[in-house]
Amino acid sequence: MRIISVAGTPSDVVNLAAVYRALDQRPDRADVEHLIVHTGPSDEGTAALCEQLETPRPHRSLDVDAGPHGAGVETGLVLQRLEPLLAALAPDMVLVYGAGNAALAGALVAAKLGIRVGHVEAGLRSGEQTPQQINHVVTDRLADPLFVPSRDAIDALKAEGVAEERIQFVGSVRIDALCWALARAPAVDGGEHAVVSLHEPAAEVAEALAELDRRIPVVTAPAGHLDLIGLVAGAALVVTDTDELQDETSYLGVPCITLRPNTDHPATCQHGTNRLVAAGRSTLLAAAERALARRGPARPVLERWDGRAAQRIACVLCDGRDFPAEPAETAAPAARRTRQAVAIPQMA
Repeated sequence: MRIISVAGTPSDVVNLAAVYRALDQRPDRADVEHLIVHTGPSDEGTAALCEQLETPRPHRSLDVDAGPHGAGVETGLVLQRLEPLLAALAPDMVLVYGAGNAALAGALVAAKLGIRVGHVEAGLRSGEQTPQQINHVVTDRLADPLFVPSRDAIDALKAEGVAEERIQFVGSVRIDALCWALARAPAVDGGEHAVVSLHEPAAEVAEALAELDRRIPVVTAPAGHLDLIGLVAGAALVVTDTDELQDETSYLGVPCITLRPNTDHPATCQHGTNRLVAAGRSTLLAAAERALARRGPARPVLERWDGRAAQRIACVLCDGRDFPAEPAETAAPAARRTRQAVAIPQMA
């Protein structure tokens, strides 16, 4: 069986690394060929990330720079360069990740060539018609199977008319990646700092962070993936304006303030530690004060966020197994209890 994973962002690479390990650890791994295609340049940043994740460098790079041109041009270039590659390699399955332009392009090319598409992190909806959401919805239309991380994703897909048999409730591969990284990340003393990961902080937000730094040391997210995980695992608070770290902080029980009006990961707000906050000085400081004062000792337990999502994906791909969602009233409750965040457990 030949599987091709198409990645475009560092987040894609982190998530596909979990799938790569799950496939590589199977007893029938000799029968599975898993190739990685990166849509961006073959640069040192991607190589360094792969080295940290202990996965091979991309087998092919399409050298599409996401820099100066628009999203449409980027997607078009990926389409142009990916189609002959997939046609030549003729995989049995193309896996795409998240909601970036790489996912959309990979799903479009594979579907037009008659190749099955699997979408990891399917069904995530923010409720707004953003470019990322358009990518997500279109990719979900083209993919089967749809690997969903949470019940809200299942509900969103069903509301859009997606047949239940296309949906596989595997859990969050981000948690798989986190569990693997925790065993390798540098240890950081816990509860003594706040981690900030912002793309473009407004002036008011920068002022608030300067004030927060007088109460608790504020550190900017480092470039290295394992360094970042170590800092986040030991943090008292995380402040972000992206989709990154929302799943991870909820699993770790670390309060997370997301400076956005909505999120593609609503389960982290409903059952986890994530809180959406308007990007302003007073709102950020008030939210930080509440988070630091109310953090509990127990970590939330989210359904099927157990570090085995990638193993379930491998079972679907290689064994034809199904992972449907149990009815909500019979599923194990996501009760709060004390637990350790550990390396990925083995699937029974």
